[in-house]
Amino acid sequence: MTTAEVNRSPPEADDDASIVRRVLTGDRTAFALLMRRFNRRLYRLARAIVGDDAEAEDALQEAYLKAYRALSQFRGDSSVATWLSRLVVNECLGRLRRKARRENVIPMTPSPADGELEAVPSDEVGAPDAAAARAQMRAILERRIDALPEAFRAVFVLRSVEELSVDETADCLGIPAETVRSRHFRAKGLLREALAREVDVAERSVWEFAGARCDRIVAQVLSRIAGDAGITE
Repeated sequence: MTTAEVNRSPPEADDDASIVRRVLTGDRTAFALLMRRFNRRLYRLARAIVGDDAEAEDALQEAYLKAYRALSQFRGDSSVATWLSRLVVNECLGRLRRKARRENVIPMTPSPADGELEAVPSDEVGAPDAAAARAQMRAILERRIDALPEAFRAVFVLRSVEELSVDETADCLGIPAETVRSRHFRAKGLLREALAREVDVAERSVWEFAGARCDRIVAQVLSRIAGDAGITE
């Protein structure tokens, strides 16, 4: 299904609750609309936790499949976005735990020194062409975010990149609001040590969600749903 086909959905599709009701009646195009609505935020969240592009895509697809299968259990106690975010977080953390068991290491517990970032060489931020400089800074910022402890990455992405509120971030991650504030403050401090003034210019452009990636995730999830007879019967 193309983006144009999704965009031809009726006006009521703009309401999350209406989309959920349509999905529950077997409307797979509605589920595609739901994925496209939250793809960027959820991909960025997954990417922040697992630290790898391909792993983040896999985790997001699995979370979507779990959401599709469990949608009838959604009671509206939280927003659809928050519910999906929690599924993504759980999927990603589960993957990290399995990886840790395989490698016999404990993930996400770096020493304080592990979170420290080296200074960015001055020649990396001094490109004469403004557009090239910004692209360069975006790439540097992505690498520096990857260097943060996982707990800091997830909070930073939701607060600074996706611009969620403290309470929304706390709901998505299942942590207290005060923890969100402290982790975000620490993450920003670490990044500023490396990027100085450029961080505020580049932070909202990291991990741009390209149309091809969005289309690929939607197509793969819908294909797997179609192949799983137990879902629609």
